[in-house]
Amino acid sequence: MRPIKRLPCLCVLYIFGLASLKNGVPPSFMDVSPPRYRRYSTARHGQVPRSGDADVLPPYTRRNTLAQPAVRHEPTEHVYLLTEKNRPFVTLKLYSSAKSAKSLPTFFEKENINGTLEINADKGDSIQSITAVVTGRIITGSGAGDSFKFLTHSLPIWSKSPEVPRVPSPTEAASKSKLLGRCEWPLSIPLPRTVTIPNEAGAMQTYSLPETFLERRTAASIQYDFTIQISRGMLRTNSQIKTAFGYVPSTRPGQASLLRQLAYQQSTPLAGPSSDREGWKSVRPVPARALMYRKHQAEVQCILSLAKPLTYTRGTTLPCFLTIQGADDNTLDLFAAPSAVNLKLQRRVRYFSKVSPESSGPWHEAVEEVGSATWWPSAATRSRAGARHLEGEIKLPKDLRPTTTIGNFSISYHVVLRPFDIPHGTSEDRSLVSEPVEIATMHAHGPRPQAYAPPEYASPSRPDDYYVLAF
Repeated sequence: MRPIKRLPCLCVLYIFGLASLKNGVPPSFMDVSPPRYRRYSTARHGQVPRSGDADVLPPYTRRNTLAQPAVRHEPTEHVYLLTEKNRPFVTLKLYSSAKSAKSLPTFFEKENINGTLEINADKGDSIQSITAVVTGRIITGSGAGDSFKFLTHSLPIWSKSPEVPRVPSPTEAASKSKLLGRCEWPLSIPLPRTVTIPNEAGAMQTYSLPETFLERRTAASIQYDFTIQISRGMLRTNSQIKTAFGYVPSTRPGQASLLRQLAYQQSTPLAGPSSDREGWKSVRPVPARALMYRKHQAEVQCILSLAKPLTYTRGTTLPCFLTIQGADDNTLDLFAAPSAVNLKLQRRVRYFSKVSPESSGPWHEAVEEVGSATWWPSAATRSRAGARHLEGEIKLPKDLRPTTTIGNFSISYHVVLRPFDIPHGTSEDRSLVSEPVEIATMHAHGPRPQAYAPPEYASPSRPDDYYVLAF
């Protein structure tokens, strides 16, 4: 009788996990759920601002932990006051998902703008109507024509006319045809998920609401405002109370390949492009050249691979892989040094604005590098004579703005392979590869991505004050 050969333990785990993924059997490795933003805090009182059908994995349970119920925190309360005649006239309270009352109110997609409105009306106020207005604008300059309003949503709260619908009020004074004394209304205003406006060509097109965008280094911005308008009779001054707020859309990448999901579950190295063809997009080989010591021309062939799908959640990593081929091993070692590879994440903000004396046309672009790849020798794919293999990743900042297109405004991203930094060598001054990618706000269904950069190769992160956050 022939003895039964035993498979190595890791091989058994690998085969079992892969089969489970394909057959829909839930391997108990880790919890899989949508990303949980920190939606609520207990801070109080703020100031008025001045301004493909992939298979869905079943749920997992965390290793060595007990399932804990989700803790729901109270929403952050933002209080705005308007005084008239040295007395409190309007009190607006908004309840949002902001981290603190010192931040602007923040609302996520599918959330309502919730709050309360209180007015203390005197006998001679002669208020005719009260309206809540939500607006969204693309601002590209300081001129009157440098602002485009893509969203206007109005809600009548109270009107003297009985034909105009009113928001129900728990106070008796607010149900009459004339306001007098303390009047209060609860607010719950839904935000639309899409808007239909003209595109670049002038044709009407439907877009998802963009995220709030405000940065020091970029002239263009996207701003949302919430306004309570109080209209009085003729020859009387109207009043309003207004605050900007932050909006966060929900965008999600597609699922990663089965082998990459298995690697994330088991905290094992990622399979390279040769082992996981479904998990990588490899661009065509491109030559990279450098003039060594001003007299010797060195050349190698580079194949850049990016993890699929080419949409990545901010706050995670963008996995990449580089194969360098050449006839001379010494030259390969120079190009394959982790410090020599120059791969960047480039962001391009494009918007339409009036022609200024410094510009050559109405279209403006702000291009900057917002991420840099960290590289290390591949452990999964061994280097050999004539070829070197490097694994890498780009750390994506948590506050990176998602890919956006609306009207004459867009935010796009490219992964760009720049000339190599070779000691005693001069490289060509041009980009070797530029591949478009997208940035999302939520995690894909399935296990969460992991960072793999060894500590000795990790690059420093950018300063925390790089961006001006609008919320």
